[in-house]
Amino acid sequence: MITITFLRAGLVAILSLFITACSGLPSSSEMPPASELESEPYEIGVGDTVSIHVWRNPELGQSIVVRPDGFISMPLMGDVKAEGKKPEQLAAEINDTLGKFIRTPEVTVMVTNPLSKEFRNRIRITGQIAAPQSVAFQPGMTVLDVVLLAGGITDFAAESRAVLHRQINGEYQSFGLDLEAILTDGDMRTNHGLQPGDVISVPRKQLFRGEL
Repeated sequence: MITITFLRAGLVAILSLFITACSGLPSSSEMPPASELESEPYEIGVGDTVSIHVWRNPELGQSIVVRPDGFISMPLMGDVKAEGKKPEQLAAEINDTLGKFIRTPEVTVMVTNPLSKEFRNRIRITGQIAAPQSVAFQPGMTVLDVVLLAGGITDFAAESRAVLHRQINGEYQSFGLDLEAILTDGDMRTNHGLQPGDVISVPRKQLFRGEL
């Protein structure tokens, strides 16, 4: 009887090692490496709302959405190409053109709603979640924050096998998450800080793993 017990324990241990090896995921007890976040100056895109202020000429100022063709319409100037330009670059071009109509204009351009970049700055959570969704990234956001925003996990979630996918050097890399430890035990070792573009996936329980 003792021999059978030891054999069973050995088989369980071997199976656990096999499953761990097959997962192919790096340990996530340490923070996954940070991806290279964009540091280039912002370029105006289609759908962005830009606020244009002309000093001493408030009638020329306006808040306007960049059209699908990449242009905006300005008093005295007509259509002006905005897409692909930095705010200060667009301000300089408007300033030069308005200089033909008014004396020493001073133009300021601000992007008040960067809609064109919105989907590049979101976090996605999919799989066995109450409400899979895409949420706007906020500085300081963690794995737990997104799970709670999505309504928590379902009864069929294999919470100890959740995965964080992060784009590093142009390719997605995957890191194991233990949502069971976070949600049940308060173990925050895998409650990592998130970055724009991160994807969290929560798989379904599987019979052969003994999860059902």
